[in-house]
Amino acid sequence: MSSKILILPGDGIGPEIVAEAKKVLETLRSDFGLQIETEEGAIGGAGYDAAGHPLPDATLALAGAADSVLLGAVGGPQYDGLPRELRPERGLLGIRSELDLFSNLRPAILYEQLADASTLRPEVVAGLDIMIVRELTGGIYFGQPRGIENLDSGERRGFNTLEYKESEIERIARSAFEIAMKRDKRLCSVDKANVLEVSELWREVVIRVGAEYPEVELSHMYVDNAAMQLVRAPKQFDVMVTKNMFGDILSDAAAMLTGSIGMLPSASLNAQNYGMYEPIHGSAPDIAGQGVANPLATILSVAMMLRYSLNEPQMAERIEQAVSDVLDKGLRTPDIYSEGMQKAGTADMGDAVVEALRAKS
Repeated sequence: MSSKILILPGDGIGPEIVAEAKKVLETLRSDFGLQIETEEGAIGGAGYDAAGHPLPDATLALAGAADSVLLGAVGGPQYDGLPRELRPERGLLGIRSELDLFSNLRPAILYEQLADASTLRPEVVAGLDIMIVRELTGGIYFGQPRGIENLDSGERRGFNTLEYKESEIERIARSAFEIAMKRDKRLCSVDKANVLEVSELWREVVIRVGAEYPEVELSHMYVDNAAMQLVRAPKQFDVMVTKNMFGDILSDAAAMLTGSIGMLPSASLNAQNYGMYEPIHGSAPDIAGQGVANPLATILSVAMMLRYSLNEPQMAERIEQAVSDVLDKGLRTPDIYSEGMQKAGTADMGDAVVEALRAKS
């Protein structure tokens, strides 16, 4: 039986990088027998252009009928003047919420071929392999009340609410512990319990869930220290779990340890392992349409989809090995280019991954 994949190219460089991921999916289908069906929809600015809303009802219906979703990116300066509820990012937040994609997996892996691309010394980052588990559907991005109001004094006040229920903390903690069990069995929970009451509750619940996983070594770290430690000694971490906003920030910091944000995929899962898969970078409107964006994060997001939602681990390994083979050949998009390597555009890199896949058929 075929698996249904909804493809949402989105905005900016989204259509360009997704096009290369589609080449990889088609190769797996035609050459390796992967049983999939694909359909496309609009989200973000493209959703607004098509239907007047960043998350059209038609797109949400397609997502509900699919087995997983592949997303490019959302956003662009041409939408900055829209009311907040109609901006492209609201489509992304909306689909995460509607599908209950609460567990965001963001690996930070440094390919040995790219050790020189990191801004840190090779001995600090060589062999880096971190998994950041970010709670995705709660916290300050979704908390109510929120808004901007006029005060009697004549000035304006902006406000957002950071809140978590025990059940929300418990389920993301359990997701992180399960991942840690499959890795090096070390989990660092990142909070701000010295200042925030919500973090006090976060830490208490994580400790309680941790009692169910005695094999996992649990530690705790304040978020400001965690940011510093990621730069100072990143290999001390195995799995990190944290709330929505902290995870957003820390995972982007971890991305640069690997040499480029263009190399990092992500998965957003619900309790049934239904997932939406996307590169962690944004829509990069400054380079959109130039054919220079790195598609590898999107291609590696397909590998995560095959592993976590479609139960095709061997297909996932084929993609990951093909990406490694391409890097071995010295092919580099501008974000990971160094002297002596071969410059490649977006389509060149996608074609090279396809060629590497077929070389192993």
